[in-house]
Amino acid sequence: MDLFRRLKPTHLRLVAEIARRQKLQLAAEALAMSQPAASRMLADIEQETGAPLFIRHPRWMEPTPLGEAFLRHVRVILWEMESLQSEVESLNSGQMGEVRVGAVTGPAMGFLMPALQYVKEQSPRIEATIEVSPSVQLVRGLQEGRFDFIVARLPPEHDRRDLHLYPARSEDVSLLVRDSHPLAGRAEVPLEALRHYPWVVQERGSPIRRAVEDGFVAEGVEVPRNIYNSSSLLVVLALLASAEVIAPQSSEVAEILTGPELGARLVTLNVASRFTVSPYFVITNRGKQLPRAAQTVLEEVLRRI
Repeated sequence: MDLFRRLKPTHLRLVAEIARRQKLQLAAEALAMSQPAASRMLADIEQETGAPLFIRHPRWMEPTPLGEAFLRHVRVILWEMESLQSEVESLNSGQMGEVRVGAVTGPAMGFLMPALQYVKEQSPRIEATIEVSPSVQLVRGLQEGRFDFIVARLPPEHDRRDLHLYPARSEDVSLLVRDSHPLAGRAEVPLEALRHYPWVVQERGSPIRRAVEDGFVAEGVEVPRNIYNSSSLLVVLALLASAEVIAPQSSEVAEILTGPELGARLVTLNVASRFTVSPYFVITNRGKQLPRAAQTVLEEVLRRI
């Protein structure tokens, strides 16, 4: 068996797309090939590996243990191939390339977006893709090669030996309400006065939620029980506009949402206690050279921290 000689990039992309989309037809469509052609190609690949890469369920497909091992290497190879192509294009065209960045909400709005805007002013042909997600999803995406770098917290279950962490900063949490809220404009609002109102907050276990709950516990005040769970900023804004809810957000997000440019009629509460979230990091894959465009953005992000 000589996989290195027999397998082609199209074979690797097909396996990766099947794992991502869980259906052969959708994977074939993503690669602009017919389903029969994709089926034959997968059969050829599995003949070379000597065992099935996927379990065929009636409506979906999932990787076998061999398939999982195959996929780990495929993702790295495809990432390196895309990086090579991007690097060649950047070298040939000067100021051109694709940058894929992931971040948690606060730093995404606080300094990642300004850094990207500055870089694109200098190099308009750089194409940037930004994904805002929880840290667990971002770290997984970085390890799978979907991001050049991320701005996130490192979950304790993840091994940092394959990652390079640039220390960034901690986040302060602000409490957003609409400007007609009964507590708006009051000075030094105690936590006891807050717990009686409904809250819209990220899911249990998220950093901001933990910071708020820890703040209540530290003051000996019962944690609010009337909770809407959502990490969607659109849901948060809709609830703020229609109800007397309290929405904890990072200070960077709160500063933008309460600014005059948006006209959202939101304010932050003047709370007697302070909520602080654990620090986040700028994270890259150790040992993987970034494309030139991504390196330029990374340097600008680090300059602004």
